[in-house]
Amino acid sequence: MDLDLAKADNEIINNKAYDQLAERWYEAQDDPIALLRNQHKLEMPWILEAIQKHIGPSAQILDMGCGGGFLSNDLAAAGHHVAGIDLSDSSLKVAESRDHTHSVKYQVGDVYQVPFPDQSFDVACAMDLLEHVSEPQRVLAEASRILRPGGLFFFNTFNKNQLANLVVIKSMEWFVKNTPDDYHVYSLFIKPKHLVEWMKAQDLNNAEIRGIRPVFLQKGIWSLLRTGEVPKDFKFTFSKSPLIAYTGYARKGAPM
Repeated sequence: MDLDLAKADNEIINNKAYDQLAERWYEAQDDPIALLRNQHKLEMPWILEAIQKHIGPSAQILDMGCGGGFLSNDLAAAGHHVAGIDLSDSSLKVAESRDHTHSVKYQVGDVYQVPFPDQSFDVACAMDLLEHVSEPQRVLAEASRILRPGGLFFFNTFNKNQLANLVVIKSMEWFVKNTPDDYHVYSLFIKPKHLVEWMKAQDLNNAEIRGIRPVFLQKGIWSLLRTGEVPKDFKFTFSKSPLIAYTGYARKGAPM
């Protein structure tokens, strides 16, 4: 593992905050992790549909920076063969305990130096990861390395502009209880055009990017502002504009 890079990342952004969550990964409403859970609910059907369309009903998938296993466990439940890597041993234990299929292969692993051979997977996922690393191009290189030709790379991250800074960083600090210091850092946000360029340099050709944001006209917004807790029915939606956050996928090799 390139622990020097991981250590350097932790000096910029508070990645260690996830080590303390334990069962709060799945249960806390008074923590920004609840927003991530609800965002995942929107993304999951779209991810499964794209994998089904381009790969098939049973893919070999690597979840890079898998955290508490939201994505890995749902992919396994849908019939895929999943491995998840993360540097947080405590998060991996929670993820494993929530894997009802008992099939996900969780292990400690560094996204800068993925512990799998070349061309081991049909799909690689870096969801809510790229804004937590100081050298995202190296993560993209590893994703490309372990993907087979025609494989898919899924991503989700934040745009780099002052609106994203206000909504993602400042608003979370002001309104969501228990938001850790340096939970997100603006310098690590990424403009979509830069991500597309970086992916192309690693033979990952962008297929789709779609914006993702909270539903603004929902009761959950007012409840969050009033209580500091994220309602269980807090909703996100896809949007045409990637102005705040965006998700998408690329294909290794020839463009689609």
